[in-house]
Amino acid sequence: MNKRITRVLRLLFVFLCMNLVWYIVYLLMNHPILPSPGSVYKAMFQLEGREVLLNVGYSLLRILEGVLLALVIGLLIGLLMGRSPLWNKLLDPVVYLTYPIPKIALLPVVMLFFGLGETSKVLMIMLILLFQIIISVRDGVKAIPENTYDVLTSIGAGTVQKFWNVTLPGALSVILSTIRISLGTAISVLFFTEIYGTEHGMGYFIMDAWLRLDYPEMYAGIMLFSLVGFVLFLLVDLLDYKFMKWRR
Repeated sequence: MNKRITRVLRLLFVFLCMNLVWYIVYLLMNHPILPSPGSVYKAMFQLEGREVLLNVGYSLLRILEGVLLALVIGLLIGLLMGRSPLWNKLLDPVVYLTYPIPKIALLPVVMLFFGLGETSKVLMIMLILLFQIIISVRDGVKAIPENTYDVLTSIGAGTVQKFWNVTLPGALSVILSTIRISLGTAISVLFFTEIYGTEHGMGYFIMDAWLRLDYPEMYAGIMLFSLVGFVLFLLVDLLDYKFMKWRR
């Protein structure tokens, strides 16, 4: 409990320091393009609650759909490559040739094939995460010592029990680490996808405020978008705390 309180206090301290730096820069610039922290927070609390919930809800739904889709596909392919040398030889060149492609560059292609609607937005998030999950899961599964499975075999454990007690925990650790690292990129991509073909989402909200030259509202939108990312990071930490107790 003391560690949690210490962590919360440390986060609050850093947050206050960031606001202090923001205020100092605001005083030095003295320009409308950078409003004061107070005016931004005031604009944030003056936002219509239904509009904020609608935009945040759309963004969160797109992120969760993309992450879940990437997890399902990436977990299956990563496990297959990690446990089967044959499939690893077949799929390894494909993964390594496609992984270096900057996924944000595929945004126009995805929109051409799938339109400007929800599908293209979710697919872009999925593409950002997919290859990282595949590689992480494959490497995590391959790193599990074979004698771990031998121990379970000796006590009569079946394939499902081996998967549930050894393979999945070994893969889950690297999955959570990969998601934690990739979420920031996924949220950034979501911002670009929400600029086009939609009237809902935090990306649309921020750009709409920018076009109206409403800078306090624009920064309020950025802070709300950052809050979405922060909540998702906390969710991953919660999953890590619940399922990775053996690491502590």
